[in-house]
Amino acid sequence: MFEEENDNKIYNLIVSNGYDKNNEYRQFIEKIYSKTDFLWKESISPSYSTVNPEFFHKIDVIILLAGLYQENKDKFDDLLNASEKHNIPIVLVRPYGVEEVPENLEKRATVIVGWNANCIVDSIKNAIHEHSSSCEI
Repeated sequence: MFEEENDNKIYNLIVSNGYDKNNEYRQFIEKIYSKTDFLWKESISPSYSTVNPEFFHKIDVIILLAGLYQENKDKFDDLLNASEKHNIPIVLVRPYGVEEVPENLEKRATVIVGWNANCIVDSIKNAIHEHSSSCEI
């Protein structure tokens, strides 16, 4: 067995939510729960712009569901600002069934991924690794 397969880390994630006419948040959560070997928890705040900065110190990755962007731009902006301010990587998930993502989100994403559960988990882990590597320069 590879060492990575024995990953016992509990990943602390923020997953974008809000108005969601296509139930992408629910679909994303179902995908990530299907990976029983991936341990994670979600941190949620009613307002990411006013939350105590210590809240972000425990966050490993911010997940942005691009399909929710148009109806939730303020929440996305708050999460993008938090990512930059607290040096948190962003995994951008394409809108369900669509390849293109908003350009301003693409520019700030650490990793962009589709809806395959294995790829999502790998992208989360890779985002942490890539983000920390790029910060060591």
